[in-house]
Amino acid sequence: MSNKFVREEISFFKGARNRLLELKYVFGVFFQFMKGFRTLHFVGPCVTVFGSARFDENHPYYKQARSVSAKLADIGFTIMTGGGPGIMEAANRGAKDVNGASVGCNIVLPHEQMHNPYMDKFVNIDYFFVRKELLRKYSFAFVIMPGGFGTLDEFFETLTLIQTKKISQFPIVIMGLEYHKSIKEHVELMIEAKTISPEDQDLLLFTDDIQEAVDHIYKYADTNKVIKLKEPKPSWILGEPKLRREKKAI
Repeated sequence: MSNKFVREEISFFKGARNRLLELKYVFGVFFQFMKGFRTLHFVGPCVTVFGSARFDENHPYYKQARSVSAKLADIGFTIMTGGGPGIMEAANRGAKDVNGASVGCNIVLPHEQMHNPYMDKFVNIDYFFVRKELLRKYSFAFVIMPGGFGTLDEFFETLTLIQTKKISQFPIVIMGLEYHKSIKEHVELMIEAKTISPEDQDLLLFTDDIQEAVDHIYKYADTNKVIKLKEPKPSWILGEPKLRREKKAI
């Protein structure tokens, strides 16, 4: 994120400001969304993989993310990530392992998080909330790998939107059982305390079985004919290229 955007973000969260500054911020957000729409319009049905940027290629979670993404790409999904290193790189790399489609929505940070090299296309976004909306907009399932505050933010916000029916009931698969055991226990605690409904736990699948994860996502996709969705046609007038992606039978 440039110093300009850092200053704008800091200024925005200081409360009410001059109305022209507020209007300028709104237009900045508008153009960020349009940039994302322009880049991602033709990516096709996606599965978004969330996870930490801090695992290297030798870590078991990196290997797990790469494997599950390869299987999902092999049945016709585009793999979408936050575009950075670690789990995000592993997921994009898994898609490319099987010649699948791979895209990213990278966040621009003060320390300059670099995008990984395993994407067919990506977009750089300056605002976290814009990035999260884009990651959700084009996805029909979500895989949650071990991560930090950002991963939990993306996970619980997406889950809340599904629970409250703001978005359709798309499957969420949580992988890394040992890492996420406290979250599973806390979900059970919330049910016991009646702060969520018992059926809310059905929105989640906790598993380390890659085939079970893929089958779970494919079941929803097949039922809702997601992979067979009619894709928008590029406009040659606007110079819109289509992302090449193969569809294979499971």
